[in-house]
Amino acid sequence: MIAGVVGLAFWFLRGGPKLPPGATAIIERVSRSDVAHVVDGETGYADSEGVRIWYESIAAEGSEKGVVLLNVSMGGDSLFWPPGFLRGLTCAGYRVIRFDQRGTGASDWLPDWSRKQPYSLLDMAADAVAVLDAQQVAKAHVIGLSLGGFVAQEIAIGYPDRVASLTLMSTAADPTDKSLPGMRIGPMLRAGLMGLPLLRYRLLGGEKNLVRERVAKMISVNGAGGVDIEELAELVLYDLRYRRGINLRAIVQHQVAVTITRSRYALLGGIRAPTLVVHGTADTFIPIEHAHKLVDLIPAAKGLWLDGVDHHQFPYPDMPTVTRAIVSHLDSAPDS
Repeated sequence: MIAGVVGLAFWFLRGGPKLPPGATAIIERVSRSDVAHVVDGETGYADSEGVRIWYESIAAEGSEKGVVLLNVSMGGDSLFWPPGFLRGLTCAGYRVIRFDQRGTGASDWLPDWSRKQPYSLLDMAADAVAVLDAQQVAKAHVIGLSLGGFVAQEIAIGYPDRVASLTLMSTAADPTDKSLPGMRIGPMLRAGLMGLPLLRYRLLGGEKNLVRERVAKMISVNGAGGVDIEELAELVLYDLRYRRGINLRAIVQHQVAVTITRSRYALLGGIRAPTLVVHGTADTFIPIEHAHKLVDLIPAAKGLWLDGVDHHQFPYPDMPTVTRAIVSHLDSAPDS
């Protein structure tokens, strides 16, 4: 009994992925620096039926070929997008607009939200279009990740003349479809259990421990080679110093938005924007059959399947290759 308790305590105190050599020195150095440069584009607020939506417009390198609008995953804000992915798009000649979904980041957090008066994915699509309006962008290449892919589809359905191309990553048209494989709970529970030792960083408190926690979480998903510790540290510290952190209520709100919004199956046939569907073959949250369904139902869709990649592995392993595929897709769109 005592040995078991001691073993459990040791696991909690020492378990989880180890930080790679040099990580502590990097975190120490970044913590002493000014991280305001994390957001250095043109920022502002769009008004979406009285809801303020914060956005950042990041200029393209060289001549601008078009505008990319990024729609992030459930409960996430604009800081979720990896800097390397943003650079891959801007270096390819695209202006990138990222924004905080309602309920996250610097956008309105909607304290009066209730289950009796929720908002839907259609409202979230209207938020995205309001951002385009605020930037006077007539048409954009719309990219969506997970929940952001749901929203991206709604933009393409409801505002087809605003979409130059569509990129849907790790997403679905109807996640409640009983005819397709559903979420696998076992892997998620195991991942949650393995992540328990990382709570020690949060219990210890302080900026640097919160950075260590995020780095360790990313390593547990993508391995040490898939994590840029310096850039990740800057993102965490920017959020701690200039923002309000994660709004857990937004996750509930976004989940409800998904459940009250109708299936898009019958509407996907009307999408004419060239569409790239990117999905991991090992996705346990939204199984890849949902991605195949998107390709089947969207007339101008093609798939890019990532072998062995799970839902929470973002940035994807070998993200530069995926980014190049997305850029090629944007470049080939006939109407930007």
